[in-house]
Formats: sequence, C-alpha cells, structure tokens
Amino acid sequence: MKATVTPEAAKAVGEIAARHGLSQDAVLTMLFALRAGSGTMAQFNIPELGGSGQWMRGGMTLVGNMFDNALKARVDALCNELVQLLATTTVFPASSTQSQIGFSANNWWPADLGVPSAVGAQNNVRYAFFPATRRLAIEIDGFTKVFDTGEHHIGGVQQQQSGGISSVGFTSQLGTFGVLSLRELGVRPVAETPAAETPAPAAAGSSSGDAATIIAAIESLAGLHERGILSDEEFAAKKAELLARL
Repeated sequence: MKATVTPEAAKAVGEIAARHGLSQDAVLTMLFALRAGSGTMAQFNIPELGGSGQWMRGGMTLVGNMFDNALKARVDALCNELVQLLATTTVFPASSTQSQIGFSANNWWPADLGVPSAVGAQNNVRYAFFPATRRLAIEIDGFTKVFDTGEHHIGGVQQQQSGGISSVGFTSQLGTFGVLSLRELGVRPVAETPAAETPAPAAAGSSSGDAATIIAAIESLAGLHERGILSDEEFAAKKAELLARL
C-alpha cells in the first residue's frame, strides 16, 4: 500500500481480517477507501469482495453481483467495524498528509451545510446529504449545486450510467425522487467559502450593480449549459427567471 498505518492499527487490521476471513491487504484497501470517503462511504475494487463496489453508511451497499445479499452483508459488517476503528484509534501516523474523519479542509461541499450523513460518487457526479440542515449537495464539472430536501430522509441513491445531474435519483421514506424535483438553492464553485445563494428578486429601481449581478449569473448558467450540466429546459427556465428581475 502507498500509505502506512500505526502499529496499533496494524494489529487491529490483522484481527479484523481474521474475523472476516479476508487478507490483511483487502482490509487495508477498504480502510483507505473509507478514509477517502470521510468515514461515511467507500468506493472499492477488492477481488475478495466481488470486485468493484460501493458502501454508504446508513444501509446502502452495492457489489458486483447485485443479488448477492450475503456478500452485501459481509461488506457492510466489515465497513462498520472499520469505521469504528477509525473513530476510536489513531490509525494513520501524524505525519500523514491525509485527513482523519471529521477534518473538513479537503471536503468538496460548502462548509456551512454541516456534516453529511451520506456521501458518494459515480461517473462525474458527487453527492452529499445533510439531514441536520435538510440540504443535498451535488458536485459536477467543478460546480456544486445545493438543493432543499424538505421532508425527505434519504436512505439510498440510484444513478444511471448516462451521467449528468439528471441521472441522479434518491430514495426516502416518501419514495423515489429525482434531484431536479427538489428546490435548487444556488450554484457555487467547488471549495468556495459560503456565499449568498440564488439572488433574491430585485426591487423596483434596482441599481446597475444588481443588473450586473444578474447578467453575470446568466453568463454562469450559460457556461453550465454549454458543459451539459444544465439541460435546455433548465437553462431556459433559469434564464427567464433572472431576466424577469431586470
């Protein structure tokens, strides 16, 4: 492995590997995948666990054979035990440049959203759900879109291989729904500090600065449209909404 763990963690990894009937390399691979996912998710490719797969805290587990429930349970048990290890043990040396769970400097979502209960990624789309603030962040092509999840308590995700923000769907206690059915709150460049969300409607007699802001917003939307992040319908609707404020 490219990274190392502390002696205490190495001993724990050996014990966990023995309990789960896996090699230590397989357990270490999953451990590093969990660290990359801030302890809430892991994307992995481990032959001993069926090849490519994804685990998300809260009950969503994907493996190569989608009908292999025994393997899903095995992956889930392993990941939960490793998450506990990350939370209770100094796993990585202090000199490591990688972050421990809870360190937010490398997170792609806006810091004001809080701590996500679930994060994941597929193709060129990343997502993070924040139940405390009722927000869903979707990152694609260098921009983060924030949505109000309302009464939804997200428990699973569905993504089509075609990619794009419209390909992402979620399940909650209210059923299955698409991202575009949620109220959008704003678009931010990745890693930008918290800023004002979608501009409020301009009052009568608005200043030229307000008009410049709206024009800049339209230009930004045009860029997203050109890169395929916004569909024709989305772009037209947002553009019309902004033009109405001039």
